Amino acid sequence: MNRRQFLQTTSAAALTSCSTLSSPPDALIIDTHQHLWDRWVLNLPWLGGAPEVLRHDFLTADYVKANAGLNVKAIYMEVDVAPSDHIKEADAIMAQCRAGNTPTIAATIGGRPASDEFESYVKRYAGNGVVKGLRQVLHGPSTPAGFCLSQDFVRGVRTLGKHGLNFELTMRPTELKDGVKLIQQCPDTRFVLDHCGNGDPKAFNPKLGPGLKRSCTADEWKRGIDAVAAQPGVMCKISGIVAFVPPGKWQAEDLAPVVNHCLDAFGPNRVFFGGDWPVCLLGSPVRGWVDALKQIVSSRPVSEQRNLWSGNAIRFYDLKV
Repeated sequence: MNRRQFLQTTSAAALTSCSTLSSPPDALIIDTHQHLWDRWVLNLPWLGGAPEVLRHDFLTADYVKANAGLNVKAIYMEVDVAPSDHIKEADAIMAQCRAGNTPTIAATIGGRPASDEFESYVKRYAGNGVVKGLRQVLHGPSTPAGFCLSQDFVRGVRTLGKHGLNFELTMRPTELKDGVKLIQQCPDTRFVLDHCGNGDPKAFNPKLGPGLKRSCTADEWKRGIDAVAAQPGVMCKISGIVAFVPPGKWQAEDLAPVVNHCLDAFGPNRVFFGGDWPVCLLGSPVRGWVDALKQIVSSRPVSEQRNLWSGNAIRFYDLKV
């Protein structure tokens, strides 16, 4: 389903069906951003320079333990492996999803939209019911500003729409308007903006002190978010931001300005939850992030909370749960 078709099917009836699921808002969680990696199987070039807390294997059993007490189903998110390992990564997670014996039920795979072989790679996975979309991380030091607007990259993202797959935008907050231009050039591709556009809670409260940084003022980030939200059908993943705050030195209210601005800008039917485990460990165990988000949204209507935690993801990713 492309973006035009998705907009057509997002009728009042469809939204009502998602907001009236029989289970309470804390019953089912769709984690739209689950990472898993085994350093003996996959080559993750970035991991050598990552903080020590991430330089370990993170396997399904660890994920289950981290989410103990929660009813979670997960969408795997690619882990920026070396391009030579893209097929290995995608095939392995596809097999895991099909086995049906873990929380992982779908996947967003990695790829390089600007490559000459991209369409043949996409055809390998399109339409299989497990792979829902693709991501290339755009905020890495080796990726220059504006790269997503190159002719070859735009062509590749259009190819995803042609084959019914989504593209997930993970980019610097200072480049969100480049994301808008990409979205506008790919009208038949559906988009997800990851990690609240990499909004940094420290931009709203510098007293939080040191932590992972994405250099951007609060006002600049807000303008970027509003510009992306103005693009019809684009979804926003409420995820990632807890990685920016120092462990043990933050409260839910420190994350609230970023969360609430995204919820208000995109509206209740275009947002969903992402755990970002294990990257979230830079700021908190995943349960701490879940509890903080529950506190932040507690005053919103129950139907909106339910859509955030599960309903919107079920609809957008066409999940069978």
